[in-house]
Amino acid sequence: MGDRPLEFHPEAEEEYLSTLAWYRERSLPAAVKFEGAFRRAIQTIKELPERWPVYFTGFRKYTLRQFPFSIVYQSDSSRTLVLAVAHGRRRPGYWKGRV
Repeated sequence: MGDRPLEFHPEAEEEYLSTLAWYRERSLPAAVKFEGAFRRAIQTIKELPERWPVYFTGFRKYTLRQFPFSIVYQSDSSRTLVLAVAHGRRRPGYWKGRV
């Protein structure tokens, strides 16, 4: 299962980068923690994409524990696609149009 490539939708990549920049502007230690938590989450998703529950039909969600963000992704036999790095309290499901 872990041999599928993991890709980012361009808007999901931008969400990650803008969130990381936001944390860096406010607290370098918080930014380092966010980056580490995000990298661990991505590695785990890549290795075990079916481990997290279905969020919407065909989509799964990995929630970062220390931060108010979730990684929304879709996985099939050929790849895992990260569709959003979504803030937990803003516009649920806004990313659905990215499919």
